[in-house]
Amino acid sequence: MKSAAHLSRMAYDPVHLLGELLRREADGSYAVACDGRVWNAQRAASCLLEPQPGDEVLISGPDPARVYLIAVTVQADPARATLQTEGELTLRSRTGDVLLQSAGAVRVRAAEYAVEAEDERHTCGRMRMVAKQLHATVGEFRLVGKSYEAVLDRMTLMARLSLRSVSEMDQVRAGAIDFQAEQSARLHAAYTVVTGGDLVKVDAKQIHMG
Repeated sequence: MKSAAHLSRMAYDPVHLLGELLRREADGSYAVACDGRVWNAQRAASCLLEPQPGDEVLISGPDPARVYLIAVTVQADPARATLQTEGELTLRSRTGDVLLQSAGAVRVRAAEYAVEAEDERHTCGRMRMVAKQLHATVGEFRLVGKSYEAVLDRMTLMARLSLRSVSEMDQVRAGAIDFQAEQSARLHAAYTVVTGGDLVKVDAKQIHMG
């Protein structure tokens, strides 16, 4: 038979109480007022909702020396909620989709933001982007729209082949225009007009007209 001393060591008084969260201590534990006293409880790993002072919380443990805050039952401010955990956090669905939905705005704040996907789609009424630098490496780029406008201090385009097709009017306004071709240059139209305010100069070893 087990001795009385052995049975005394095995005896315990489980704790399972509702109380009001008073504060968070400097060591990370929580002070909870319930059952006529203040309990010091560690936050359980399964309690992802960050407790706030004034919340009604559930504390539980095998004995008064080992009590954990396991749930927030009633929030003092239901309009705000924070999910918090220590260390890295992974939200995973093994067999289904994950939907993040908000009646207002969805904001992401991080030192680095990365997205990896086989296919990515964006659908929105308006899109605005502000960045100091934008670097993109794209195998194929296609842009279809009603109008396109770019305002730049400098534009540089380098390509092996370049083709531009304009069905109606193509206009260029510049302080100076410099075209240079290594082999041949051709300008052709049903009607061609070349005018100069002060000087028109044609210079070549041979000039054929007619």
